[in-house]
Amino acid sequence: MKLIMDGNEAAALAAKLARVKVISAYPITPQTTVVEKLAEYVSNGELDAEFIKVESEHSAMSACIGAAATGVRAFTATSSQGLLLMSEMLYVASGLRLPIVMTNANRSVSAPLSIWCDQQDSMTVRDSGWIQLYCENNQEILDTTLQAFRIAQELLLPVMVCYDGYILSHTLEPVDCPPQEEVDAFLPPYHYPYALDPEKPVTMGPVGVPEYYMEFRYLLQKAVEEAKAKIIEVDEEFKRRFGRGYGIMEKYHSDDAEVIILTMGSLSSSSKEVVDSLRKRGEKVGLVKLKSFRPFPAKEIVEALGRA
Repeated sequence: MKLIMDGNEAAALAAKLARVKVISAYPITPQTTVVEKLAEYVSNGELDAEFIKVESEHSAMSACIGAAATGVRAFTATSSQGLLLMSEMLYVASGLRLPIVMTNANRSVSAPLSIWCDQQDSMTVRDSGWIQLYCENNQEILDTTLQAFRIAQELLLPVMVCYDGYILSHTLEPVDCPPQEEVDAFLPPYHYPYALDPEKPVTMGPVGVPEYYMEFRYLLQKAVEEAKAKIIEVDEEFKRRFGRGYGIMEKYHSDDAEVIILTMGSLSSSSKEVVDSLRKRGEKVGLVKLKSFRPFPAKEIVEALGRA
């Protein structure tokens, strides 16, 4: 069923379809309506989840960490200064290998104060151990957020779904919304193998003495780098079920291109129009759209650029 919605509602609907159990968030422009919509779902009984109101984004991620450690699907959303404020806990979430999903409506960071689109907020935490996936349009926001839950729980890594603030977060587009039963088949009930249980106690987040700390960090970095295969696998299954796929990057008229535009996010749509226009004039121009920024598909990009 196709519905008209903005990017924030697409993100909220995806979290609802994923049957998240804990949502913890603090409002910040331009993300606010994501959590407002989720609060509405919880309030009217459409979503059986705990909505935790907190005093800051730092606390929002802390609550998600606690929830994910007990074995439930946890979700939050943020933007800009909020992402920077929670950055301390981003490293905790990835270091503990907790499959949290977060959407980030990309926005500039201060100063000067700006509420408009800029990807520097998520770029700032690119090496925090989170997978980062960027979206071109509202349909991709919904689809990528659903995929993010599957990727996160299979890799035990947190996933950040990024999309351009205002350009997508507040722009209305038609979005194909899959039925709940089809999403349930793609995203079955989740079981976290190391969930906190007083009957079966485990140590979580121990002190890392120098002999072992680097090993932990190395294994985390290796897990992120090797996530490309899982992202592709999940995307291919999603495409078989729902008819839409994105991969880790997209090539657009790039095979014979002498000039290639490298894009990420909503800029890709406008750039494709430019490519089409220039090609009609006989110019060999192509485009490569980066979907996965972490892990970074360096080898695939080099191959896609060819002899341009």
